[in-house]
Amino acid sequence: MTSASATATKARATAPAVQDAPTAPTAPHDAGLLLLRVVLGLTVAAHGVQKLFGWFDGGGITGTGQFFTASGYPAGETMAAVAGLTETLGGLALAVGLLTPLAGAAVLGTMINAAAVHGTGAFFAPKGMEYELLLTVAAAALTLTGPGRFAVDRLLPVPALRTHRLALGAQALALGVVLAAVTLLVRN
Repeated sequence: MTSASATATKARATAPAVQDAPTAPTAPHDAGLLLLRVVLGLTVAAHGVQKLFGWFDGGGITGTGQFFTASGYPAGETMAAVAGLTETLGGLALAVGLLTPLAGAAVLGTMINAAAVHGTGAFFAPKGMEYELLLTVAAAALTLTGPGRFAVDRLLPVPALRTHRLALGAQALALGVVLAAVTLLVRN
């Protein structure tokens, strides 16, 4: 006859470790990711349409192009169009959770360039880069975590997007960083 404590010890020793099992996403987790995606995505998209169309007191292609030229980028209006399209399309894609790893990488790359141009060695606004840093890190976080269940990615016939993996997010982040670095290298 065995004691109750010996039986319980034996049961714990043979049972699989619960803490090692991956946890399923929860509704609060998914709601938090949705909120982050929508606010970040629409904020970045609004900056994009400022560059493209001059909406929300933006400079449009011409004004933004002059800024890019003054900041050392060649072909200022072309760079303004590229930045505006990247922010608008990347931001909207993040907001709805479409191709989230690539959308996050696009926003991340654009924000790395914005931080490099805007950062003056200070951290706090108005001359610092706290805002750009926050947008950059939020985009990186979404790229790594995935969009959650409340996203268009869940409806696409691409299994890698429906069941987001850390490796996919890390690869997308690497792509965003490399493209940002290439863009910064063409800057005078």
